[in-house]
Amino acid sequence: MYNHTNQYRCIIIRGKSQRELDNLLPAYALVIDDICPCAKDEFETRFNNQLATILHGKNADTFALKKTLDNHRTEIAGKLFGMYFLADDETYYASERTKKFLADSDQPAFFKDICFKMQFPNGMNKIQTVRPYLDEKISLRQFPFVIKCLMLAAEQRIYLTVNDIGYYILNALDVLKGIATPEEVISQIAADKKALIERKIFVPDKASSYTMQHIREQLNYLELANLIYVTDDKRVLLNYKEQECLDMFASVCGVAPAFDMYSYNTDNQSDRDQLYFDWNYYYSKISSQSEKFTTQVAALVKPEEVETPEKPKQKTNEGSTVELGDEGEAYVFEYEKNRVAAFNPRLANKVLPLGRTKGLGYDIQSVIAEKGDMAEFVKYIEVKATKRVTAPDLSDDTWIDTINITRNEWVAAQQHKEFYSIYRVYFVRDGVVAYIINNIYQKERDGDVQVIPMMYRVDFSNTAIDAIME
Repeated sequence: MYNHTNQYRCIIIRGKSQRELDNLLPAYALVIDDICPCAKDEFETRFNNQLATILHGKNADTFALKKTLDNHRTEIAGKLFGMYFLADDETYYASERTKKFLADSDQPAFFKDICFKMQFPNGMNKIQTVRPYLDEKISLRQFPFVIKCLMLAAEQRIYLTVNDIGYYILNALDVLKGIATPEEVISQIAADKKALIERKIFVPDKASSYTMQHIREQLNYLELANLIYVTDDKRVLLNYKEQECLDMFASVCGVAPAFDMYSYNTDNQSDRDQLYFDWNYYYSKISSQSEKFTTQVAALVKPEEVETPEKPKQKTNEGSTVELGDEGEAYVFEYEKNRVAAFNPRLANKVLPLGRTKGLGYDIQSVIAEKGDMAEFVKYIEVKATKRVTAPDLSDDTWIDTINITRNEWVAAQQHKEFYSIYRVYFVRDGVVAYIINNIYQKERDGDVQVIPMMYRVDFSNTAIDAIME
């Protein structure tokens, strides 16, 4: 029987704030993709140096503390995000999760995968932290359990708060050991709320930063995954626009963690080494359910659109099924039509959507539509869209982003120069944020952007053949 008074502090690797994590993810991916594969003895130096340059620019030597850079590399990018792994050949490789993110620019999907694979106990923590968890027989996939509890609470028109999830779930030993059910938890919460009893995690002589930080950070990842929304008054609401993903999480509630920590003898050094090696490889691979983690633009709900137990549930997963690039192009096309029409209605019909025309190197043909002799000159626009929960902040000097452009797009940028623009579109919870980068060719020459060739074409004839495989 579920005994909520059995409290136990089960922690995860310390991260950063939501916005910092959203900002850091592209930076980590950029560094890892650039340096990997990388020999083990070079990885630390190369990662730290590149990240320092990204975060601090020309002042890297002044501001980049090795301890801070090591924490970014090992604790967050490595253990928490699973963005790289060490193989048997003593070489670090970019993980499947990193490669997928670089391909689809879907940050919520990245965090969904993390939430789906995270468990207690795990191979992220040091052995002195893990061993007590094993002694207590802890075994839980915590995020499916949280999602299932939120679903049951919503059915009973009960609000769960951050404190509720902390006390009754993530800090409750019976839950962590896998011997309590979501139904028992919600029954206890319902009884306490009816009796007007409010329970909180309490540790004598410890501040809230100790008692609740690990709870808030775990909920941060569910928010970054776009599965929940935490209101200003600390209520935790499900994002029903992600119904398919919510159902999938809930379906594995109660299923044993996929990685069996109990199959290793943690008293034996070689077993411990093997545990960490196996965990890093397992955690760096994307989930078999990852195709269900794709984030529709319509699912990035604004705070006022989040459904509550009092509001009838709307149709879910109703967002547009078009590709993210098409969503971005449609948004920019409408923006350009309106901008040009406001300047001169006669020119509005010169704004053309050309994204489905192969080989052009741009998605939209528009016009300058600004005062001066070049008002009717053609403007070429390439649209690059991405999804994230928080909006990027241009006042944050540590923020960086990365996009992939094709050879045709780079050739078009070189040809059209000041008449070529990249529109970087961010679909976020609060709406749409778009930044314009003009004349990227000149910016590359000035050192304001870095353009790295990622692929080479090799043409060969029969004279290049050395042998025939038998």
